[in-house]
Amino acid sequence: MKIVIINHSDTLGGASVVSRRLMHALRSLGHDAWMLVTHRASDDPHVVTAAPKWRSRLSFIAEHARIFLNNGHNREDLFKASIATDGLQLATHPLVRNADAVILNWVNQGMLSLYEIGRIAEKKRVLWTMHDMWNLTGICHHAGKCTAYTGTCSNCRLLHSEANEHDLSYLTWQSKKALYDTSGIRFIAVSSWLKRKAEESALMKGRDIRIIPNAFPVEDFYIEPKDTAMPFCLPHDKRLILMGAARLDDPIKGFPMAIEALESVEACNAMAVFFGAIKDHSVFRSPSIIKSAEPWTIDNPFAALSMPHRWLGPVKDAAMLRELYSRACVVISSSLYETLPGTLIEGQAAGCMPVAFDSGGQADIIDSPENGFLVPPYDTTAFATAIYGAVNTTFDREALRKSVQKKFSATTVAEKYIEALKD
Repeated sequence: MKIVIINHSDTLGGASVVSRRLMHALRSLGHDAWMLVTHRASDDPHVVTAAPKWRSRLSFIAEHARIFLNNGHNREDLFKASIATDGLQLATHPLVRNADAVILNWVNQGMLSLYEIGRIAEKKRVLWTMHDMWNLTGICHHAGKCTAYTGTCSNCRLLHSEANEHDLSYLTWQSKKALYDTSGIRFIAVSSWLKRKAEESALMKGRDIRIIPNAFPVEDFYIEPKDTAMPFCLPHDKRLILMGAARLDDPIKGFPMAIEALESVEACNAMAVFFGAIKDHSVFRSPSIIKSAEPWTIDNPFAALSMPHRWLGPVKDAAMLRELYSRACVVISSSLYETLPGTLIEGQAAGCMPVAFDSGGQADIIDSPENGFLVPPYDTTAFATAIYGAVNTTFDREALRKSVQKKFSATTVAEKYIEALKD
């Protein structure tokens, strides 16, 4: 089967990584799979740039200019909304034209308009993988506490002074409905939580929605350290509690709650280790020191945290990251909401015990007491108790690894996509 996966990038962001992983898994099953992107950062021969950079940039600017003009000229929330009014003409691209099926992943920020998606769906079988809530709302990617998506979106908080009954969220909602009603597109939710949210949505009620998780290279991870030297000079005599994200202080990641919970953990022979970028250095005790030193040389950088800890900065070396996971015993996530948190899956693939709030797709990973601790959302006391319990519990690392292998391996996920395409 000839399959083209369309995604904004091949490396930038979680959706990009899992999209490329899916492409290779499909190819390993014998399918002629390709990836079409606007931002190509790898040298993968099966990833193709959809258009010249200037053309992609033009669509990006046009869409965000529309949002800016309709949100009271508010820059703060400019990139929290997408309207899919502008994009590239990919229905006639050779990869799309010759494909038997098209898998849409994250196609916002001026890559595809709703109109162009309709043109593709006129001639091709289309699966659209939902990596966040955008498909089921008017314009937002994460609704948070807003429940307007259960009806017709309007009066959107992201539009500030311009919000009204027929605002941009209402118009985009109507455009999505027209597309969904006429295109025959089928949707993939990457977690049970996201499917439940979609079924609550008036926009997606009655649509064909299936659950297929993101693919992870479970086989690349290992439970016993391979490197005799501890990465980043971390101590051998501490049980490591690991937390990571592309950007740790992204508000969605709930970083302050992680710090609050770790501060409350009873005394134990543990160290908290953080990896990922941080833009707001106000979370640190001494920003001037942070900016002038390598992250892992900084002792006690967090103002509130007395537990021994290290911040490693972004860890871009995949081999180093796998070694780091193998050295840890616990991996935590404090996200306010998360479609399917990859760090929990990666940690579990390396034999780490996951601890997280029950605030999204975490329940698809932690589905029994044997493979993790799931606590009520935003209860930092319960979170601290669970972390302490995980640190002080003897568990079977190989069993943890096997529990994610059977659910999230790339081959398993690719086979489910083929089944969905053939139905």
